[in-house]
Amino acid sequence: MTIDDTARFKTPEAVTPEAFTDPRAAVARLVALYDAAVGFLSSEFRAALRSGKPDHRVRAFYPEIRITTTSHAQIDSRLSFGHVAAPGTYATTITRPDLFRHYLEQQIGLLVENHDVPVTIGLSDTPMPIHFAVANDTSLTVPQEGAAEFTLRDVFDVPDLGTTNDDIVNGTSRPAPDGTEPLAPFTAQRVDYSLARLSHYTATDPEHFQNHVLFTNYQFYVSEFEAYARRMLADPESGYTAFVSTGNAQITGPDQVIEASEKQPQMPAFHLKREDGSGITLVNIGVGPSNAKTATDHIAVLRPHAWIMVGHCAGLRNTQQLGDFVLAHAYLREDRVLDADLPSWVPIPALAEIQIALENAVEQETQLTGYDLKRVMRTGTVASLDNRNWELRDQSGPVQRLSQSRAIALDMESATIAANGFRFRVPYGTLLCVSDKPLHGELKLPGMASDFYKTQVSRHLMIGIRAIESLRQMPLERIHSRKLRSFSETAFL
Repeated sequence: MTIDDTARFKTPEAVTPEAFTDPRAAVARLVALYDAAVGFLSSEFRAALRSGKPDHRVRAFYPEIRITTTSHAQIDSRLSFGHVAAPGTYATTITRPDLFRHYLEQQIGLLVENHDVPVTIGLSDTPMPIHFAVANDTSLTVPQEGAAEFTLRDVFDVPDLGTTNDDIVNGTSRPAPDGTEPLAPFTAQRVDYSLARLSHYTATDPEHFQNHVLFTNYQFYVSEFEAYARRMLADPESGYTAFVSTGNAQITGPDQVIEASEKQPQMPAFHLKREDGSGITLVNIGVGPSNAKTATDHIAVLRPHAWIMVGHCAGLRNTQQLGDFVLAHAYLREDRVLDADLPSWVPIPALAEIQIALENAVEQETQLTGYDLKRVMRTGTVASLDNRNWELRDQSGPVQRLSQSRAIALDMESATIAANGFRFRVPYGTLLCVSDKPLHGELKLPGMASDFYKTQVSRHLMIGIRAIESLRQMPLERIHSRKLRSFSETAFL
């Protein structure tokens, strides 16, 4: 360990950056650097809590990946990721390389293959906040401001919201002073921030999240999902290995009891796991675009392969029946929560691979095909509002906009989830189920709702699961549409 006499910082020993062409070796080096930084900060933090404020500041740094290329060689134009846009130097800070091992190996491998140059692994100049360094150590808790005998920020680095932002994914970032461009969509601090938020909001640890995510807005789907998970765990050929509920309660057999969590989180998550992470995560986001944005803001850092909304909606056409399905091909975005990050004039395109998977799943579950499928499913625009009781306001304005947009259904979450999928480059889709028709006198009343839930929830959930199982068979480069990428993108997915 060293102390810089000018700045009075105690830091780990300096390390020399190393070049790698082997993705596994590169990630192993990232893990070693990260673990060393975390171990150093944890040790110094324990000492400070035990012995009081030291006479020096303590600092460690995130590891980073860096690549420099001078070639304008043409990359396979079919690929939407895995290559940089132009010659130059690109870098990204890294956190939790153990959690992201497969993702990092894949992305580094593509870079090396496509540009035929090594990546350099070393330490960045971004300090690691003490809160994030000790986040996974159950024996350590960072005290609140004023609870310790010294001011925490006088000794350790703390989270810096000035540099924890979405500038990269929003397309507003600028090159570093030395001209270095971002290599990945999220910085290490931004990822650490979301990992902490995920544990808080969903009451499950990030490592349980799977590559395919279903969002719903009703508890009924959770019960059906657990029942399905138990059937899968009873089948040794299913490929599923465990089911995780809130509080990280885990079962590996169909008859095991799940210990109930003492407190239900705001957006509980449930995970039907596979060994390679290709299982299914279900998140009950509840009601409203704010929850939908919060959940997707944080799940996005895990780089899921796809997320799909399977919730309830108001049918806007008189020809629709309760229980009919709505496959969103477009979104009328009146939810407003993303206006500052993704203006409402930005179109949110439908992604062919997701749409086909959902439509095929409806066909399989209903045994209807072709023209007959129109009896139970409509495709078109879904409108998302930020006012659950929109029916109580003057109808002339909203109804006119709904008519002009050709909307066939209305909810509060779908457009937010799709728009954030577009913003974060995560493939998205929406399949809703009509639970009321307020414009035509069929309101969501207790009796009607109970009958509806009993008959349709299981079928609707199975459609979402079938769609994910179909997507699981596709190569990631096929699912990850080029529609999600701009003309100047990060190389990492």
